[in-house]
Amino acid sequence: MNAPLYNAEILRLAASIPHHARLDHAAATAEKRSPVCGSRVTVDVGMDDDGRVHEVGLLVRACALGQASASLLAADILGKTPEQLAAARDALTAWLAGEGAAPDWPGMTVFEPALGYTARHPSIRLAFEAAAEAAFAAREARAHA
Repeated sequence: MNAPLYNAEILRLAASIPHHARLDHAAATAEKRSPVCGSRVTVDVGMDDDGRVHEVGLLVRACALGQASASLLAADILGKTPEQLAAARDALTAWLAGEGAAPDWPGMTVFEPALGYTARHPSIRLAFEAAAEAAFAAREARAHA
């Protein structure tokens, strides 16, 4: 029997998103929207002197899968570099497309039941796409400050 798409762990993650408030003074912000379902995730980041995320704020208006993904992102984003976030984004994209192993990010295997539901993949990717974009933009802004 297949595991349910919206299982208890997905729903728990969706209901408990860390850093679920926008930052007042973000170094950069990125918003991503899924054209398939209308889910939207906005990620604000602050970067430290070493080029790592030291604060994050999220605004998540997404389905339970998008919310769960944002929860996993937010739980482990602090201390990450833009390159690490891009690697996680790319690994997630490849895994969902059936082209790689599960990303090296805590908790991602919770999305295994969604692998066969390609219409749900954009929502799962949103938070990671926005976080990588915001982190690179923050570093770029810092370089030109």
